[in-house]
Amino acid sequence: MIVRDAMSTVVLTIGPAHTLRQAARLMSARRIGAAVVHDPDTCGLGILTERDILNAVGAGQDPDRETASTHTTTDVVFAAPTWTLEEAAAAMTHGGFRHLIVLDDDGPVGIVSVRDIMRCWTPAGRRPVELVG
Repeated sequence: MIVRDAMSTVVLTIGPAHTLRQAARLMSARRIGAAVVHDPDTCGLGILTERDILNAVGAGQDPDRETASTHTTTDVVFAAPTWTLEEAAAAMTHGGFRHLIVLDDDGPVGIVSVRDIMRCWTPAGRRPVELVG
């Protein structure tokens, strides 16, 4: 199976001036864990994740004043739609992150997450394990 089969094609793209609260609201409304940050001044793409927002709030930073640009990861590893899921999982494991922006020749076409990969690797008929505790 390849990344194209697992990725989400719903890509939330925000600007660097979005506040963390605005980004969190948009991500929450779409039930996604990451947004692509496009900075037209640098022609660069970055990623803002729920973990980035959580770290900022946990550090006492004001989500209404902090902007995406300050918390965006710009040293991004991108995946190609034709990568295998094993290649994507290896890149995530090596880099210690849970999302990859998927690029083709025209730009971002999706995002693949650890959850997307696990969904593909888990047999559809298997019942979830019940936790007792």
